[in-house]
Amino acid sequence: MKARHILTSAVVIGFLITGCAKKVEVEAPQTQATQQQEATEVTEGSGIQTIGNDQEMIEEAKLRKMKAIEAQSKKIYFDFDKYNIRPDQQPRVEFDAKLFNSDEAKPFNIKVEGNCDEWGTDEYNYALGLKRAKSVRDALAARGVAKDRMTLISYGESNPVCTEHTKECWAKNRRVEFELIP
Repeated sequence: MKARHILTSAVVIGFLITGCAKKVEVEAPQTQATQQQEATEVTEGSGIQTIGNDQEMIEEAKLRKMKAIEAQSKKIYFDFDKYNIRPDQQPRVEFDAKLFNSDEAKPFNIKVEGNCDEWGTDEYNYALGLKRAKSVRDALAARGVAKDRMTLISYGESNPVCTEHTKECWAKNRRVEFELIP
């Protein structure tokens, strides 16, 4: 009987020692296929079970969606020293309003960015860029885009898309463009 208790105690102590020991594993570099396999694992009877960083994957998908919508948006161009929307730019405003009112774009806020050419002082161009952004925001709001989704910023002349000193280049810089914000 005493031998039985000693043997049982030795077995229990042996299990405790080996069960509580730390395992040190060295991870081999993973291939893209291995990472994808770990990201989504299908188990019988339980559907899809995600493993890894779901939030990171969701954020990446959201960012791709935002960039795709931004790429579809149309820039609005202005005449020299003007902030009213030209008649030939109205179809662009209509297009952007429909785009920003779409179900895909509604989760995002919109940064309306006013820009100017290099003519005028910095202060004047920042003010003019802001007036351009406001006129586009108001036009979008009149077409159903919620004002509280839109923020305004003026870059003045500091964000040119063209740096040549030609009329064509200056005309490209007198614009409003959009950036989506999560």
